[in-house]
Amino acid sequence: MVSRKLTKSIAAGVAAIAIAGASYGIVSATSSGSSAAASGGTAGGGTAGGGGPAGGPGSGGGSNARSGPAAGGSSGTASGVSTSGFTLTTAAGQKVIVNEASATTYEKGTSAASASAVTTGEPVLVLGTTSGTTITATQVIVQPASSGSATSSAAKVVPFQRGAPATSKQVGQIPTNYTEGSGTIVSGASANKATEAALAAYPGGVVDRVVKLSNGEYEVHYIGVNWPHHIFVNQDFKVVGAD
Repeated sequence: MVSRKLTKSIAAGVAAIAIAGASYGIVSATSSGSSAAASGGTAGGGTAGGGGPAGGPGSGGGSNARSGPAAGGSSGTASGVSTSGFTLTTAAGQKVIVNEASATTYEKGTSAASASAVTTGEPVLVLGTTSGTTITATQVIVQPASSGSATSSAAKVVPFQRGAPATSKQVGQIPTNYTEGSGTIVSGASANKATEAALAAYPGGVVDRVVKLSNGEYEVHYIGVNWPHHIFVNQDFKVVGAD
């Protein structure tokens, strides 16, 4: 009897260990799978690639030029104005959420202004940190100065239509040996000037990053439209090409 009880106890203990081991294996596998999925989600370089809701395709190649959020901006007409921000509608119909903060600065034309200058129906230019189609504004310019190139290029922008194939064409000068994803993301005055130049020449989209290329020029990445997706700005901040 003692021997039989001992045998049963040993068998029960072995079964318990086996069950615990199997449970540990399942937990470990699940944990490893979750970690792998998380790593796989971030290894591609973040969400600033411009796909998703904004409609532009993501950049390929070097991860440095894919990370985000990054300096950018957009222009259009203000609506839904509140104490914390407003909605901007671009010339191509893209909706952009603009979040304002205590550090946001304002201009009306070329003069300093306050947040009250932003009213429904006003044309605005917004510069700041772009994440998808949301901009945390560092600067809001009401009634920005327009250029002749903006009017002539407006018809060339192809608005985003869900399900429509992306337009593929090149205009002007594309830097030699340019490849998507190359370059270094920049911020500050250079990014702002390149963003303003791109928006003036091709109004309607959202700039979600500005990349400095090896030749010293800038690639302004554009989302929210079916074309263009890349606008090229030279060292004098003049638009020289787009694709």
